[in-house]
Amino acid sequence: MLDQIFDYLHFHFSVEASIVLLILIFLEAVLSADNAIALAAIAQGLEDKKLERQALNFGLVVAYILRISLILTATWVQKFWQFEFLGAAYLLWLVFQHFSSQETEDDHHHGPRFNSLWQAIPVIAFTDLAFSLDSVTTAIAVSQERWLVLTGATIGIITLRFMAGLFIRWLDEFENLEDAGYVTVALVGLRLLLKVVNDALVPPEWFMITAIGLILAWGFTKRTVIELPQEEPEKTEVSK
Repeated sequence: MLDQIFDYLHFHFSVEASIVLLILIFLEAVLSADNAIALAAIAQGLEDKKLERQALNFGLVVAYILRISLILTATWVQKFWQFEFLGAAYLLWLVFQHFSSQETEDDHHHGPRFNSLWQAIPVIAFTDLAFSLDSVTTAIAVSQERWLVLTGATIGIITLRFMAGLFIRWLDEFENLEDAGYVTVALVGLRLLLKVVNDALVPPEWFMITAIGLILAWGFTKRTVIELPQEEPEKTEVSK
């Protein structure tokens, strides 16, 4: 009899854990779209495809360590509004830096530029950490089981790397996508700032997802026009 009860409880625990894990993975995927495009745009500042991929790989390894640290200390971090304020200020500073800088003549990118790989890695890691201040709070609200949240974060960071890789290619193809990405970064930064000022002013999650979806859809509306070099007309000899 006891064995049947334990089997029953184990079954229901497993089903419940699986459902919660699927919800966490879904939240990570949905909430990381704006994060992915921001990291891809930052990596573009290296102006070398191989270095861009290396920056994302190393940067997200550091970001993963910071995420795990944030999850393990989430209860303590949530007591201090200063963390969310610093995260909001950092994201809004990135947005200001992007829109206040000028485009180069031969490149639509006008975000931060880096002279080496090691300059880009901490920017990528801390940008992800600033985004995680919001997503980790959401994950903790869904489940108090830390191992579930940690598993969701692990899958989320892998998903983020895959999505950032896609966005790096798309940023070269669509002219407005980089600007759209930074507008979504501004939304996340403002949302964090509103949480500091007054929780009642924070827009609901469905509104943020809808707004980010519409902004990213606008980012895909215009393809980048590549101007081919014009061939010089052949000179013909004029017979005298």
